[in-house]
Amino acid sequence: MSYRHISVMPEEAVDMLNCRSGKIYVDGTLGGCGHAGLILERIAPGGTLIGIDQDMDAIQNAKKVLTPFQDHIHLVHDNFVNLKRILDQLDISAVDGILLDLGFSLNQIENSGRGFSFMRDEPLDMRMNVESSTTAEDIVNRLDEKALATLFRKNSDERWARPIARKIVRERNRRLIRSSKQLADIVCSAVPRKKKHGRRIHPATKVFMALRIAVNQELEVLETFSEAAVEMLNSGGRFCTLSFHSLEDRIVKHSFRRLEKGCICPSDFPKCNCGRTKLVRVLTRKALKPSDREIAENPLSRNTRLRAIEKI
Repeated sequence: MSYRHISVMPEEAVDMLNCRSGKIYVDGTLGGCGHAGLILERIAPGGTLIGIDQDMDAIQNAKKVLTPFQDHIHLVHDNFVNLKRILDQLDISAVDGILLDLGFSLNQIENSGRGFSFMRDEPLDMRMNVESSTTAEDIVNRLDEKALATLFRKNSDERWARPIARKIVRERNRRLIRSSKQLADIVCSAVPRKKKHGRRIHPATKVFMALRIAVNQELEVLETFSEAAVEMLNSGGRFCTLSFHSLEDRIVKHSFRRLEKGCICPSDFPKCNCGRTKLVRVLTRKALKPSDREIAENPLSRNTRLRAIEKI
């Protein structure tokens, strides 16, 4: 079965990386290799791409799709948060650009069988890396009502977090929740009927998003990496991110601002005591968005936000 994924804002993202021949770049989220393929074309001759993905399906797909560039690419099954260790293993001190596409792929929704979609009846897994220990099933069947409600509010701003959590606990006391359809039905039954009409999204959308984020520790990983990435860039190197919801975009935006500001002393201090200096230049004062044409062709791209910084 072919790996299906539509890369978002490919030209804009790769343009922002300022790819140059002979340099070293990182695609921290290979997915369907749309961005990786463009990067490799632009860094020839002599350039190197380090392609990382925590989903082995994406790595296997990359081995096929990127065969013409096999002498110029290192494929790594890992999480991008471990980039420093990966570079050390490759004996690379720093790179010239890093790209993160923080969305999940159509392949994970349609072909993975891991319960990412509330429209399918699959095991309630949601692990991007199947070697990870915690699944969505573990979370919905183990957390108490208060913890579940907090998770839904924190990770997706779910308005009906408390009644949904209450219904989940009630239902799992009768029968453990093991499938995506089972969970979706429970969530739908917990949302007041009159509130379902006129909704732009399926009632289970935010709960599934919150669980996926928790299972894969997406926000914690992004926060850690956003601060650390600049240390792995050469001078003039760029770090670009494509985020798909406000929680991700907020983390990236605030991290980039801190790195550009440098000093973290309180505003009422007469002089700087922390000694931190400005490390980057923000290239996107306002996040870039996909064109109307791209949104029409790929509606899933509509919430994408592209941000980038350049190391001084």
